[in-house]
Amino acid sequence: MPQNEHIELHRKRFGRRLDYEERQRKKAARAAHDRSKVAKTLRGGKAKLYHKKRYSEKVQMRKTIKEHEEKQQKSTVKEPEEGAVPAYLLDRQKQTTGAILSNAIKQKRKEKAGKYNVPIPKVRAVSDAEAFKVVKTGKTRRKGWKRMVTKATFVGENFTRKPAKFERFIRPMGLRYKKAHVTHPELQTTFYLPITGVKKNPSSTMYTQLGVITKGTILEVNVSELGMVTQGGKVVWGKYAQVTNNPENDGCINAVLLL
Repeated sequence: MPQNEHIELHRKRFGRRLDYEERQRKKAARAAHDRSKVAKTLRGGKAKLYHKKRYSEKVQMRKTIKEHEEKQQKSTVKEPEEGAVPAYLLDRQKQTTGAILSNAIKQKRKEKAGKYNVPIPKVRAVSDAEAFKVVKTGKTRRKGWKRMVTKATFVGENFTRKPAKFERFIRPMGLRYKKAHVTHPELQTTFYLPITGVKKNPSSTMYTQLGVITKGTILEVNVSELGMVTQGGKVVWGKYAQVTNNPENDGCINAVLLL
């Protein structure tokens, strides 16, 4: 059993410390001061890299805050009321071409900000010991450099296994999946759609490259049969969906479409 599960079990049985929330709040409040202190003491190349990283984080944070503010902002454009209006006030209440363009840009920004909202924002990290099983090889069975994947996986159409001598990770045929049950959140309907790829596994980049599918993984699915089209009238072929179950336990992949 991985160490993090022992901790979770202890937490369920006995709970946390009474001052846990207060300690976490103080730790978060001190974090800024600690980082500032580190930034002041660093010198040379390390200082340049650290300042560059902090600057990019601040820029990203400002952008995210701005996008969410615009997302929640309501339009103030009003149609003119009936009756006589002075000439210098005629253009003020009408939606001009510039206002329409501005609204379109704002709408795009809202969509961009909303793209990163997923149904399950936080998932339990899957350790390597849980995802891989050590396979002993050789005549004496002492070489343990091979690993067998114990979770659900996806491999492409043109996938060919390497020779057994050079294969590092083994993905069993029984755990390979080609289709997923994808639920459309607005239509409240589930479709059985083919998987085209694994976009992101939050546990590890290596899991993403191997196509390991765990709870919270972002998949790319083929939605051509749903008849979805863009604003320009083009047919949408691929959409992202997040896995909401543990496929290795259920024997199938359940996911929610990210609109």
